[in-house]
Amino acid sequence: MSGAVAIAVSVALAAVALIIGILAVLTRRRVSTPAERAVHATLHTAALAARSLRRGLDADSAQSAAPHLRGLTGTDGVALYDGEGTLLATDPGGDLWAPHTIKVCQQTAAASIAGQRRVLARDQTPAVVAQPLLDDDGVVIGVLVVVNAAEPAPGMLGAIGEVARYAASQLELAELAASRARLDRAEVLALRAQISPHFIYNALNTIASFVRTDPDRARDLILEFADFTRYSFRSAGPYTALADELRNIDRYLTLERARFGPNLSVTLQVAPEVLTVVVPFLALQPLVENAVRHGLAGRQSGSIEIVARNEGSDCVITVEDDGIGMDPDALRSGHGDVLADGEQAAHVGLTNVDHRLRAAFGNDYGLVVETAPGAGTKVIMRVPKFRAGVRA
Repeated sequence: MSGAVAIAVSVALAAVALIIGILAVLTRRRVSTPAERAVHATLHTAALAARSLRRGLDADSAQSAAPHLRGLTGTDGVALYDGEGTLLATDPGGDLWAPHTIKVCQQTAAASIAGQRRVLARDQTPAVVAQPLLDDDGVVIGVLVVVNAAEPAPGMLGAIGEVARYAASQLELAELAASRARLDRAEVLALRAQISPHFIYNALNTIASFVRTDPDRARDLILEFADFTRYSFRSAGPYTALADELRNIDRYLTLERARFGPNLSVTLQVAPEVLTVVVPFLALQPLVENAVRHGLAGRQSGSIEIVARNEGSDCVITVEDDGIGMDPDALRSGHGDVLADGEQAAHVGLTNVDHRLRAAFGNDYGLVVETAPGAGTKVIMRVPKFRAGVRA
């Protein structure tokens, strides 16, 4: 019996040893080497620095980025200056930044901005190195100044230069994003200006005509007009939900139907699943206003059809009228001496929307216009149902 117990104990101990061995192997596989951990830590630190610098270079972003830049350079301290030589942030705090050190940092930063690509202040305690942050055109957009107890070795100087280039690239991306945002705002302002003054004048005249004959309808039209202008001139981002765009289009068409009566026929077909799709703000207004203008120009009546349908990963929106149409070649060229007044306005509005679609979603998502003189106009707008970074 004792022999059996001994055998059982031996088997159990062997099993435990095997399990421990397997766990040791698995643990070694999960735990990376020191070199891999160092790479991971460096990439993580760079990502944290980028998150701050993508906001642009100011006191807040510089203070947030400074600890991460210090970690990337491996130095005792860093200071960040803007392109004018103004100190934005230092890291870490404490006695490192004595008045004499700050003075030397300021001098080396100024020398860097003046054209010396790297300035090493020798015979200083601590050593001070200034590395300019340069954009693609060689313009100084900031200065990274590092301090170190010992004079930096060539490897550290190389690291400082690479970190400066990395920081500059993130700042350029921040400026690119800011420029795109400014362009978006400018294009929205252009679209707002493109809303026909004749429409506003005619809408107010239509409302006035109902004041005595049908006060209730006049009041309803005033509310529709107020909501239309409130939405069109809202201070919001460059994108909105398709449902909001269609709601504002319905207000616009309510005012136009009050003006034209039964002479204007509108058909609207919208797939419910595309109502939450994000589109550029005021992207539909020029299309529908153009359809009304060309659908009724020189005619007693006209019809407009607006369709938003689900098509795989995209939403396809079409605005079609049965009006006078346009000359495709003239519309494509956009020359003012070729286009009539209405066509020139249509070209400006459609071009604006086309540019915004391509900027947001890529060249596969520009407008498609099918038209010919006397054959009506159909404008097709395709947008992805989801695109990273694009949200209402």
